[in-house]
Amino acid sequence: MNNLPPLAERMRPKNLDDYVGQKHLVGPGAVLRKAIESDALPSMLFWGPPGVGKTTLAYIISQTLERPFFSLSAINSGVKDVREVIETASRLKEEGDSLPILFIDEIHRFSKSQQDSLLGAVERGIVTLIGATTENPSFEVISALLSRCHVYILQPLEEEDLVSLLDKAQKEDVVLSKKNIVIKENEALLRLSGGDARKLLNIFELLVNAFEGKKIEITNKAVLDHVQQNMALYDKAGEQHYDIISAFIKSMRGSDPNGAIYWLARMIAGGEDPLFIARRMLILSSEDIGNANPNALLLAQACFNSVNVIGMPESQLILSQTAIYLATSPKSNSATTAIGTAMSLVKQTGDLPVPLHLRNAPTKLMKNIGYGKDYKYAHSFEGNFVDLDFLPDAIKGTKIYEPGNNPREHESKEKLKKLWGDRYKY
Repeated sequence: MNNLPPLAERMRPKNLDDYVGQKHLVGPGAVLRKAIESDALPSMLFWGPPGVGKTTLAYIISQTLERPFFSLSAINSGVKDVREVIETASRLKEEGDSLPILFIDEIHRFSKSQQDSLLGAVERGIVTLIGATTENPSFEVISALLSRCHVYILQPLEEEDLVSLLDKAQKEDVVLSKKNIVIKENEALLRLSGGDARKLLNIFELLVNAFEGKKIEITNKAVLDHVQQNMALYDKAGEQHYDIISAFIKSMRGSDPNGAIYWLARMIAGGEDPLFIARRMLILSSEDIGNANPNALLLAQACFNSVNVIGMPESQLILSQTAIYLATSPKSNSATTAIGTAMSLVKQTGDLPVPLHLRNAPTKLMKNIGYGKDYKYAHSFEGNFVDLDFLPDAIKGTKIYEPGNNPREHESKEKLKKLWGDRYKY
């Protein structure tokens, strides 16, 4: 029994019917299931958090379609490995074999040149590429490769999916099925898993192995007592990726530089990608600080560019400086709220026509029918301002932007009040 693989590996499903979760992709009639059943499989990228079935789904697809399956990990593979697989795939194609599937785990860790090496094979149909990533492909995958792939988003598993996994493990696993396991409470198990099936099964196995005797009774207390002190046994660098980045962001949003620097250090010590950290600070600088301090966005952008050029370990100084600056900066989410309000308004009101005076009039006909008529050029007036309607008639006078409660935006609010009077009720 000591030679057995971990429970998560033993419970890996072999076909689509046993696969848990992602019903929006592989449920009856779903888009990816249709592609698999019709054997019209495009190259694709699976984007989602750890433990939601990206690797498993790729393997199931290859087995279902009876295609040769090549698997590489971007962590320990390079251009040479990619070329070897492509050469083998080319030979198989010449011999009339089925189109191979090349699965690349953590494809976001491939450099530009490594991703470039895939382009020709994907374009010529030598392989069907399936890349798995926990990062947004728009940022991490080169545009040429991205344009040749369908992106499918995998979601964290639902509670019912996780419960069914536990039930299946108790009944079917070669080890657990021989034990008398009673799950009296499962809240702590589910909470610690964070929607990650692999983490859930690792915790469950760790817990079961901690008990002696024939009957094993799982309660929330037992989970917290036995598991939290042993987290390091299965929570390797990267497993707490989402929890720690969340704590980091919330510390900066909450104006606590001490918390921000602590969680930053945890990520650096765990081997987190520094560009991922810098990118999240770039988002926060606009989402949570915005016009309360516009310099925050400039510093965060400079941080991202610097980290990209310098690399580690020196980049930790730049990350630290930026995190402290963002944490101690005045806060405002007015830009975030404004675009949210505007998007809701667009969804609600549809494609309202652009008022004639705001339309461009590049032709004589357009000019004759009133395009651009009555538009007044702001710079021709005192104070570079003219009282005009800039919203469609149906929503005229709607206030979308509400300035935040901070000195800089208070100044903006007073200016808007002076310019617009009762129009927007600032």
